[in-house]
Amino acid sequence: MTDAGAVALRLGLYLDLMALFGVAAFALYALRGDERHFDGAIALGPWLWGSAALGVLLSFGGLLVLAAGMASVPLASVDLASVKMIVGTTSVGAAWLVRMAALLLAFAATVALRRRPAIALSFVAGTAATALASLAWGGHGAMDEGAIGWIHLTADIGHLLAAGIWVGALLALLLLVFRRHDLVDRDHLMLSHRALAGFSLVGTLTVAAIIVSGLVNSWLLVGPANILKLPSSLYGQLLIAKLLLFGAMVALAATNRFRLVPQFGRSLASADHLGALRALRRSLVIESGCAVAVLALVAWLGTLEPPTSM
Repeated sequence: MTDAGAVALRLGLYLDLMALFGVAAFALYALRGDERHFDGAIALGPWLWGSAALGVLLSFGGLLVLAAGMASVPLASVDLASVKMIVGTTSVGAAWLVRMAALLLAFAATVALRRRPAIALSFVAGTAATALASLAWGGHGAMDEGAIGWIHLTADIGHLLAAGIWVGALLALLLLVFRRHDLVDRDHLMLSHRALAGFSLVGTLTVAAIIVSGLVNSWLLVGPANILKLPSSLYGQLLIAKLLLFGAMVALAATNRFRLVPQFGRSLASADHLGALRALRRSLVIESGCAVAVLALVAWLGTLEPPTSM
């Protein structure tokens, strides 16, 4: 597989596992009662079991790509012995096994959404968090040893989980505000406003966690001595682009919280919500596009050597 194909596969895993974890978490802190059912406010069941199943397929693909890279052979030439060696003797293989088990458990738990949605969602969120955290062993966070290695790995896991909360919330909010009947169903409009407002505090904590864990990762991967040299390398250029896009996401999130969501709430009281809803939709779509672009850059950066390794 080409480098572009490997990056695309990494991006798919990031998006899929963050959606699985983030949507399940969103349903726990932003939805209530029947809204959390299998086919409730945002049809949780199909989204969650679909994400879990896709995560299994993408993980298999990722393992084959890794085996091909380690053996320096085309993807079609990967043999079972190479796969067994990775799974049985490396930390990446152990993390892969944990991820597969977690995804299969998450898939099975979605059935219980029809009977015990809160318990099922808690289980799905926990197993999805485990699956998402396992990606840290396939990135730069696992390259250090000793105490520094554990600090780096912990920061990487925190970064992944915080990003998952944000990405999953964006997906859930898009599903809410783009429901076809939301223009006439006042109950759904009120639910959308409550969920948007409810994400405000969670979103603030998420941004703080991303910034703190990102600073730790940058210190370990870039180092203070290499900051001014970033524009001269591909890694540095991609990192700068990622930071700019993240800044745009923070600005859009702040606009949503302090202007567009309150404006939407006021418009519901006056039964004149179309303009406010369109503005919210547009902002969420742009923010989601920035999130996908950020994750694409993260997937690309994961294939490059950071400045501290050069």
